[in-house]
Amino acid sequence: MSTAQTDGVPGPGVPYDAVILAGGAARRFGGKDKPGALVAGVPLIERVARAVEGASRTIVVGPVRPGLEAVFVHEHPPGSGPVPALRAGLQIVSAPRVVLLAADLPFLTAPVVAGLLAHPNAVLVDSGGRDQWLTGAWQTDTLRTALETYGGGSLRGLLDPLAPVRVAAVPHWSDCDTPDDLARAEERLG
Repeated sequence: MSTAQTDGVPGPGVPYDAVILAGGAARRFGGKDKPGALVAGVPLIERVARAVEGASRTIVVGPVRPGLEAVFVHEHPPGSGPVPALRAGLQIVSAPRVVLLAADLPFLTAPVVAGLLAHPNAVLVDSGGRDQWLTGAWQTDTLRTALETYGGGSLRGLLDPLAPVRVAAVPHWSDCDTPDDLARAEERLG
């Protein structure tokens, strides 16, 4: 397993677009606006967008967020899950590489993105050894080809056959699925 870089950012020689999935129901989050939840005074989705400032284009699949510089699209039907959301976002990707991200990643940084982009196809692996399918970098054409024939609803089912390099996360990595996760992120970053 590779280790994510801790310094450096993707350079101009690595053109990529970012697709941020931000349209889920947030059931474990009490149905509240999880991407808009604040950690150290900054909405989660803005933290993610800052980590991909080097992207040629940032595409958010979900509701429009005033002040966030991105192209906004919706999956059909809305709320139908990550695979339809990825399909919607990928329709307007024009770069040869795409970084696929959840909107609830408080510890995502440009160096983590650079570590993923250092490989043709890569997925982040958390400290528990679990693949984080909503934190990865992919060859756009490979992803489009895989989606053409995939009829399932699981990102793992779609992405695992692409044999991605597993990139180890930074030590305190987590997403924010629950209010408790958000409180822990606030404690670390606040």
